[in-house]
Amino acid sequence: MELNGLFQSELHVVNFGIEAFYHDLSSQRVPALHVDWKPVAGGDQAAAKNLRKLQSPALSAKIQEANQEAYRRILSAQPALVGLGIAGDVIPGMTKTTILHAGPPVTWARMCGPMRGAVMGGLILEGLAADLQAAETLAASGQISFAPCHMHDAVGPMAGVVTASMPVWIVENKTFGNRAYCTLNEGLGKVLRFGACDEEVFTRLRWMRAVLYPVLQAALAQKGEIDLKTMIAQLLQMGDEAHNRNKAGTSLLFRELAPAICALPLPEQDKVDALNFLNNNDHTFLNISMPACKATMDPIFDIPYCTVLATMCRNGTDFGIRVAGLGKNAWFAATAEHVQGLYFPGYSEADAARDLGDSSITETAGIGGFCMAAAPAIVQFVGGQVADALNYTRSMYEITVGEGQAFRIPALDFRGNPVGIDLLKVIETGIRPVINTGIAHKDYGVGQVGAGIVRPPMECFTQALAACAAGFHP
Repeated sequence: MELNGLFQSELHVVNFGIEAFYHDLSSQRVPALHVDWKPVAGGDQAAAKNLRKLQSPALSAKIQEANQEAYRRILSAQPALVGLGIAGDVIPGMTKTTILHAGPPVTWARMCGPMRGAVMGGLILEGLAADLQAAETLAASGQISFAPCHMHDAVGPMAGVVTASMPVWIVENKTFGNRAYCTLNEGLGKVLRFGACDEEVFTRLRWMRAVLYPVLQAALAQKGEIDLKTMIAQLLQMGDEAHNRNKAGTSLLFRELAPAICALPLPEQDKVDALNFLNNNDHTFLNISMPACKATMDPIFDIPYCTVLATMCRNGTDFGIRVAGLGKNAWFAATAEHVQGLYFPGYSEADAARDLGDSSITETAGIGGFCMAAAPAIVQFVGGQVADALNYTRSMYEITVGEGQAFRIPALDFRGNPVGIDLLKVIETGIRPVINTGIAHKDYGVGQVGAGIVRPPMECFTQALAACAAGFHP
């Protein structure tokens, strides 16, 4: 057919890749079919080579079997809230001069502003420094041991700072017997985990240690263990996703603890104050859902050839991941991204720290941002529309091993949540895990300035892929 004749006939257009071409045709009422195609590994030749090796018949069967075992362990986990304790007494490896922090390993010199503020506040709280200047000097002296919460069976939201005298929740995975720990939630805004470190913050933390902790510890001892898997399943039916929306989860926890608190032989004002604090802090349950997810994921670490992510976390400088088949000590980190979202009045992206916190353990376990379809109201906090919440969840099925059985999403006809982030699928599809999160001010002493959506840098995954390709042998 002559060229002129081609354009005089009816066109049948199939567009590959760049969607703008399809929209141009559609705007001109030209019938077209768009195929959402991308080159494998985003065109990264080294990553594509590593992916081909791991997808070879000699390795693929071993990887699939390992990933199915990880999937089985995640689904069989039974996290339960079993008690409270003081960090220095219950967290392995804690000392008076140990400070745990969120994210992968980081030195004082590389810490972001809010993490520095939380560290200095922690040193003052412990009585190791008299003021911020002394705390800064001590932190830089080499006399303080810094370590990721994740390396001590713990998790911490935002800066994630844990010091020896802080009260912590204790969660046990009853299936495997492992435990995880997390501090009590201070509330939103001007709090230590967002880097605020003035007397208002210290007064609240001291009250939590002196009054709130004894009340909660005694109440839970009287009540007995609380099944968190059932509670998380319930809150997903009630409009929460257990990361940035915890209204239902905190309400369910309140119902479990309130009768026991009222019956305690403790001062009435202490009980009233504790109940009011829980009632006024919708994020109380976040610091319980996080160790529940941590306890769920840790048992997959000893599975050879497993490419399921066991950890995603960030420290405001780096984003770090760990892959089950590569072990607990293998971190893969790259520069943390800025969160895209909604800012409080008077603040903008120019004020924001980079992505921060261990709370992405919720997404690692398949809730949080992975279940935004169950919590459409979350878009009022992090930005976007209800359709975005649905689409975020739908896209996560593309990069996971399977679907949950206990955790169901009403808006998706009660489909199970996406479970088990597969490193290979992330590389192959180019779809990065979605995380909803708070935003801290880049300077210490200010606190929270907004909330939004963020994803891990792809470099974390290409590093981990290369390690798998080098370490996994037929």
